[in-house]
Amino acid sequence: MDCDVLVIGAGLAGLVAAVEAADRGLRVIVLDQEGEQNLGGQAFWSLGGLLFVDSPEQRRLRIRDSLDLARQDWMGSAQFDRPEDYWPRRWAEAYLDFAAGEKRVWLHGQGMRWFPVVGWAERGGGLAHGHGNSVPRFHVTWGTGPGVLAPFIARARAAEARVRIRFRFRHQVDELIMANGAVTGARGSVLKSDAVARGQRSSREVVDEFWFEAGSVVVSSGGIGGNHDMVRRQWPVDRLGTPPTFMVSGVPHYVDGRMIEIAEQARGSVINKDRMWHYTEGLRNFDPIWPNHGIRILPGPSSFWCDADGNRFAAPAMPGFDTLGTLKAIRNSGADYSWFILTKAIIKKEFALSGSEQNPDLTGKDIPLLLKRLGKNPPGPVQAFMDKGEDFVIRDRLEDLVEGMNALSGEGRLSLEHLRQQIEARDREIDNSFSKDAQVTAIRGARNYLGDRLMRTARPHRLLDPKAGPLIAVRLNILTRKTLGGLQTDLNGRVLELSGEPVPGLYAAGEVAGFGGGGMHGYNALEGTFLGGCIFSGRIVGRSIGT
Repeated sequence: MDCDVLVIGAGLAGLVAAVEAADRGLRVIVLDQEGEQNLGGQAFWSLGGLLFVDSPEQRRLRIRDSLDLARQDWMGSAQFDRPEDYWPRRWAEAYLDFAAGEKRVWLHGQGMRWFPVVGWAERGGGLAHGHGNSVPRFHVTWGTGPGVLAPFIARARAAEARVRIRFRFRHQVDELIMANGAVTGARGSVLKSDAVARGQRSSREVVDEFWFEAGSVVVSSGGIGGNHDMVRRQWPVDRLGTPPTFMVSGVPHYVDGRMIEIAEQARGSVINKDRMWHYTEGLRNFDPIWPNHGIRILPGPSSFWCDADGNRFAAPAMPGFDTLGTLKAIRNSGADYSWFILTKAIIKKEFALSGSEQNPDLTGKDIPLLLKRLGKNPPGPVQAFMDKGEDFVIRDRLEDLVEGMNALSGEGRLSLEHLRQQIEARDREIDNSFSKDAQVTAIRGARNYLGDRLMRTARPHRLLDPKAGPLIAVRLNILTRKTLGGLQTDLNGRVLELSGEPVPGLYAAGEVAGFGGGGMHGYNALEGTFLGGCIFSGRIVGRSIGT
C-alpha cells in the first residue's frame, strides 16, 4: 500500500480526519484537485461561526442555554420524517452532545478563541417546538475561517514534517479502486500546475495520471453549491417551488459534487439529495474571486422585506429568522430576487457581510478596526458595496427610490403607492409601544438581548423619517451554499450501501456526508453547525478509521 489512509479533499473535514489519523501513527496521503494555495478549502472563506451550547460567552451575556433546549431547537428544525433519517438523527444527537460538552474545551486547547458577543442567527419566528434558535448560539471565531483552520493546518504541517502526512495537490480523483468488494484506493488525473489566487478558477488540463492504494479511503470533498446544474436537478420543487433561473455562488467553482457521484459508483448510498441550504440575501460581488461570486448579507431584524412586486413578506419570512421559509416565499412570488428597503440608521448597525475577506477586522484580529463598527457610518466593506455594488439604490425620497429600483431591475414591477401604503402602515406601528406587527415585535424583542442592542439591532424608527435617511434599497439574489444531504454514514463515518451494510474501506466526512450520517441537519440548519459538522465528522473518522 502507498498509505494507511487516503483522504480525498484538503478542506476542513479532510484536514481534521488526516491529523487525527496521523496522531494515531497511521500513514496518510491527502489529495486535492486544487493547488496548495487552496489548502483548507471552502472553510477559509467562512465567517468562522461555531455553535456552542451553554458556553462561557453565553453565560457572560446572561444567555441561559442547555442541552435540552438545543435538542428541542435542533429536532424542531430538522423535522426528521424519513426511514433513512435513522443515521442522520443519531449523528445529530451525537453532535449536540459534543457541542454541549468537549467541543469548546478541545478547540480552545488548540488555540482557538471567539468574539465575546454571541450572535443570534436563524431565529425561527414560529412555535417553540419548531424551527430556529431559541437563544443566541453563533460564536464567531477570532480570525474567522482562517482562524478555524489554523490549528489543524499547523498539526498537518507538523505531521508532514514527521512524514506521517503527504499532500498531493492538483490530483483529481476519477474513480475509487475496488478489490473483492472493498475500496482499496483511488486513481485519477494529475492537473497542470496553476498559480491562480486562492478561490479563482483553475485549469483542468490533464498532464499525467495517478494511482494510489490504501488501507482505507476518506471522501471529504464538500458539497455541490458551485455546480448550479446539479443544484437545480436536486432542487426540492415540492417544498420550495421551481429552481431559480439565476443564482449567485456563495462557494468557489471547485465545490462541484464530483466525488458524490464517484462514491455512488463504489456502492456508497446518497440520501436526502433534495435537502439543501441556500441563502436569500445574496449580493453580486463587485470584485469577484470565483465565477458568479456572491456575498451574503447577515441582516439584523429591521429591514422591510418585499418580493419583486413590492408585496411585504409575512412572518416568519423576516430578516434573520427563517431562511428556507423565506426562500419558499420568494420562489412562490415567481421571481429570482427580492428587496430590502431600509435606512442609513439601519444599515450602519445591522448589516454585516459573510466571509473572511469581508471582515478584515475579525479576520486580522484588529481591535481598533473592529471598534469602528460602533461608529456613525457603515463598516468599510458594507460601504464599499453601497458605493460599487450593482444591487444598491440610495435616494432621499421614496418616489426616487422606487424609480431607481424599477430602473435597476429593468422590469418596472414596483408601484410607488403600493409600497408607500405598506411602509407607512409599518411606520405607524413604531409610534407607540404596542403593535400587532410581528416584525416590529421581533425588533423590540431583539433589543432585549444586550448583544443585539449594542451591535446588531437599530433603535426602532420610522423608515420614512428623514432624520434616519437616506433610504436604501437592496436587490437580494438567491445564493447557493450548503448541501444538507449526502453519503450515508454510520457513527464511525463508514459509508453505507443502500442495504445498510458498510462499504469496506470507505469513509466520508464533512459536507459530502451531509455533515454526518447523510444529513444530520434534516431540512433546516441552526447556523454555526457547518464548520462544526466538518470538525466533528472529521474527528470521528480520523479516530475510528483502521480500527
